[in-house]
Amino acid sequence: MKLLALIVVTIVAAQSAFGQENRRASHCIAIAEGTPGIEFLQKATWAAAPPEYAVQLHYISHASFLLRTHGGLTAITDYTGFIGNTDFVPDIVTMNHAHTTHWTPYPDPNIPHILRGWGEVFGEGITHYLDLGEMVVRNVSTDIRSQISGREANGNSIFIFEVAGLCIGHLGHLHHVPSDEQFVALGRLDVVMAPVDGGFSLTLPEIITTLKRLRSSIVIPMHWFSPLSLDAFIVGMSDDFAIIHAGQPSLTISLQDLPSKPTVMVLQPRWLNDE
Repeated sequence: MKLLALIVVTIVAAQSAFGQENRRASHCIAIAEGTPGIEFLQKATWAAAPPEYAVQLHYISHASFLLRTHGGLTAITDYTGFIGNTDFVPDIVTMNHAHTTHWTPYPDPNIPHILRGWGEVFGEGITHYLDLGEMVVRNVSTDIRSQISGREANGNSIFIFEVAGLCIGHLGHLHHVPSDEQFVALGRLDVVMAPVDGGFSLTLPEIITTLKRLRSSIVIPMHWFSPLSLDAFIVGMSDDFAIIHAGQPSLTISLQDLPSKPTVMVLQPRWLNDE
């Protein structure tokens, strides 16, 4: 009981430290048992609304993903200004300013919610908490590779999307293994999108260490520049994680359908196309 009380106090303190005390309680930051799942996940096309209590993920390119809820809310991660041959305008975009494959200085002004992963003052970071009812988007600031040299403190954001009972994390251009405090602030991540380039963000041993600590049900590799870095990542994860090559860019995921064994789910990126 003493250990349980200590964990609860630590979680509550982390929530307070990251400005969560007067907000809807995060279901990601909780003590929870693992949820058994079924054997596979539903395949989907990017324009199809997912069923109730599910979320659709579509890998667009590099570090950009589309998330779509049953009610029609949409978000795009690491938005660059170009998502394909489409007139589609998302409700939310997140950006990190590692380089222009992760952000744009000129986002479409028709996008209602533009969340930048860095603060206006160097090293201060930023705090987001966007509650749209069906989806909550929040962030945890981390360091990023500096545009000049070394690290930029708090220049990257790990964005967390709380939707359909799921906690979905996008690590952005993470440049270091998170601290204990940052792991606590992240909470449980059922699904995590992770850069596996092997050096432009974290090294492969660092990202593998991070993901094995997170122990998410589904890891989706992103930010891989060649099959070589992707294959090296898969080899490093295969002792503890199942490996599935989906052979497509889109999946629909629900809480009850999470795999019983942690799984690396390899999606093939595809630009959005209205046709």
